[in-house]
Amino acid sequence: MNRILALRLLDAADDAAIIIDAGSRIRYANDAMYALSGYAAGSLPGQQIEALLPDAVREQHGAQIGAYLAGYKKSRVLGHKRHFAIRHRDGTMLPIVLKAMDLGTLDDENFMGAFFIDQRRELAIEQQNAARWQQLQRIALSDPLTQLPNRRAFEIDAVRTAARSRRSGHPMTIGIADIDFFKRVNDQHGHAAGDAVLQAIAAIILAQARAADVVARVGGEEFGLLFPHTDLARARQVAERIRLAVAAAQVEFEHAPIAVTISIGLAPLPADGDWKAGFTQADAALYQAKKNGRNRVEQA
Repeated sequence: MNRILALRLLDAADDAAIIIDAGSRIRYANDAMYALSGYAAGSLPGQQIEALLPDAVREQHGAQIGAYLAGYKKSRVLGHKRHFAIRHRDGTMLPIVLKAMDLGTLDDENFMGAFFIDQRRELAIEQQNAARWQQLQRIALSDPLTQLPNRRAFEIDAVRTAARSRRSGHPMTIGIADIDFFKRVNDQHGHAAGDAVLQAIAAIILAQARAADVVARVGGEEFGLLFPHTDLARARQVAERIRLAVAAAQVEFEHAPIAVTISIGLAPLPADGDWKAGFTQADAALYQAKKNGRNRVEQA
């Protein structure tokens, strides 16, 4: 009577459950187990437990279960919850939490029971949360208008790039590009036109920079530039290419072309790796470019 009541209780359980004998054969599976594994009702008893195990551990775990129930080996998993996976009828792997227990001896035969808690919903929620977190991070480090990294992202990249430069001994150049007479664009054409210009210039700078370079919007009309593994001479060549591309472009806004230029200041990373000091020197070089007539590149 107790055995019948116990099996009825297992049949009604929400979590999947099986009973295994000393030959590693499944002797019982409840309704939740069939629902989880995809097997037809009543088809699991008599099958080896290996049918439910991942390929990588199939033989090893099946043998361990049999050895334990035969009394040859101790188990380290009994009574503990363990993250695991089982094989669905269609061959896919299902993430589960496993809890196994020794059921003792019945009619001189040892049995083990196991509960399987489906983790697919929990893992899906975790993945969704991780994706949302990554999206929030991207938003926090991105300029919404130009889609370039923002100043915070630039500073993070600058710290990392400067540290790598100092460890490797390779040169690094820091730059600042500023749109010339940008206030005039806003005053003459409106702020919507100014936004269009910012977007267009950001795209041009990014297109002319190299794959390893960092381009970010660090202020209203200012763009931060990082040139890793690059000395001043080579960085100046890239900066000139950027400057010329901007000067040659016209931004179409409401059928009215708007032409702008940029000035760029460059400075090498100081020997002590202080990128902020290099940024300050690049800013001073930018001021000199403005003073010397704009639409030019100056270096510290």
